[in-house]
Amino acid sequence: MVSERLDFACALAEKAGLLALDYFRRLDTLTITAKGHQDMVSEADRDVETLVRDEIAKAYPEDGILGEEHGRIQGTSGYTWVIDPIDGTANFVTSIPQWCVIIACVHDGKTVVGVIHDPCSGETFKASLGGGAFVNDKPIAASATTSLSVGSVGVGFNGRTAASDAINCISALIDKGGVFFRNASGGLMLAYAASGRLIGYLEAHMNAWDCLAGLLIAKEAGNAVAPFDVDDALHNGARIIVGAPGVFDELNAIAAEAFAPAK
Repeated sequence: MVSERLDFACALAEKAGLLALDYFRRLDTLTITAKGHQDMVSEADRDVETLVRDEIAKAYPEDGILGEEHGRIQGTSGYTWVIDPIDGTANFVTSIPQWCVIIACVHDGKTVVGVIHDPCSGETFKASLGGGAFVNDKPIAASATTSLSVGSVGVGFNGRTAASDAINCISALIDKGGVFFRNASGGLMLAYAASGRLIGYLEAHMNAWDCLAGLLIAKEAGNAVAPFDVDDALHNGARIIVGAPGVFDELNAIAAEAFAPAK
């Protein structure tokens, strides 16, 4: 049952969040290494993902698992769990309380469960396919704005795509009277867009573990989401265009002009 998997994912994200918080409160003990440009990892990331993987393996031994730090294990059930143990590691390792635990579950080419847990604020954003979207059991909805000048748009950037993607996006947004927002956690920004705190979110490329949960939550909350192939995203990531219904077309047009063609 999808509802059981959602409850399991919420409880697991909160358990993982407690472990991550313990590391966060003693950052001076962490060993931090760089994976790439503006891309860091610590033993907290690895240990939290190990915890999540172990709990999934116990509860759903036939399911597949894909995680940022420890790769992919194929399953036999048709379900695959997709994990980012700490999204926003650059914030995490510099004591900025803007990071989250992300858990999604995919089945038959669709994301059926999405959970984004923010341990620092105590908020859990969650959704199941067709079941609506919530934060701490309170229903959430997309922003009702019809103008880019009313509200902020999250803009993501990563070292895998051209800097001009984000620069052009921000420039076009400002030209249209908009304001951009970035907190270095794509997962949290998607959650904020889902819940109407932001009016949209744009990023030229996100990996599956960063975006699948947030895209489901955003769509279930009533946001428009640019079409993408979930199975392809598991391997190659996806271009992210999310917006409140009243501004989605403008955001989609901005992304089309700002982002370099996908390779």
